[in-house]
Amino acid sequence: MGVLTNKVGRDELKPGDHIYTYRAVFAYSHHGVFVGGCKVVHFKPEHSLISPTLASSSSSSSSSVSEVNDSSEAPCPTFPDCGYKQPKSGVVLSCLDCFLKKGSLYRFEYGVSSSIFLTRFRGGTCTTAPSDPLQTVIHRAMHLLQNGFGNYDVFQNNCEDFALYCKTGLLILDKNGVGRSGQASSILGAPLAALLSSPLTLLIPNPVGVATVTAGMYCMSRYATDIGVRNDVIKVPVEDLALNLGFKTLKRNRKAFGISISR
Repeated sequence: MGVLTNKVGRDELKPGDHIYTYRAVFAYSHHGVFVGGCKVVHFKPEHSLISPTLASSSSSSSSSVSEVNDSSEAPCPTFPDCGYKQPKSGVVLSCLDCFLKKGSLYRFEYGVSSSIFLTRFRGGTCTTAPSDPLQTVIHRAMHLLQNGFGNYDVFQNNCEDFALYCKTGLLILDKNGVGRSGQASSILGAPLAALLSSPLTLLIPNPVGVATVTAGMYCMSRYATDIGVRNDVIKVPVEDLALNLGFKTLKRNRKAFGISISR
């Protein structure tokens, strides 16, 4: 396990693994769930996909399910079902090559210790939460491929949130806060840490000391938002996860669903 990432070879993958790759020269990472057969189920903004109308007009099939690819790419020459998605859904089935886009392959780690989590300076690489059995993970991913995962939101409902839910079944009750994504926590945590540590420049004359304190605050802010330690998450069966299920509705119907706060 590396300090920043966990690069793996394709032969090391198991169906049900949460994988990711970096985009735009390591500016951000894109996450998905490997489901076997060189296929990945992942979540992306719907507007980055060819619309169902365009897809249906270019297809001779009368099926209501559109099989489309990213609008910036040519159709996959290897797998005919690469790009499969439901209309108005951002959950897509892609082959591993199209998912990676020539990037390197990394595997997200689950059930890491607090000390290991804190050494991962970059968010979006691991969580202290344990993974559910791999068959359960695959079931969730394939169910969401057919039923959607709601609207994409870069801070509260992104590709990492999708993969984390598939692996753990956990959702956050408070929709006003940061989501499950470690990347989002990193983006929000760095300015917060800098803000909180700025008064310390008056007390700690050494710039190295200030930088160390700021880094520590940053890591702790990420740790506090990790789904493995948060107390505002609940386990939700994928069958009860409606396409646009609001968290207020979720809290109101928690008893009706038979969902327990305990994990």
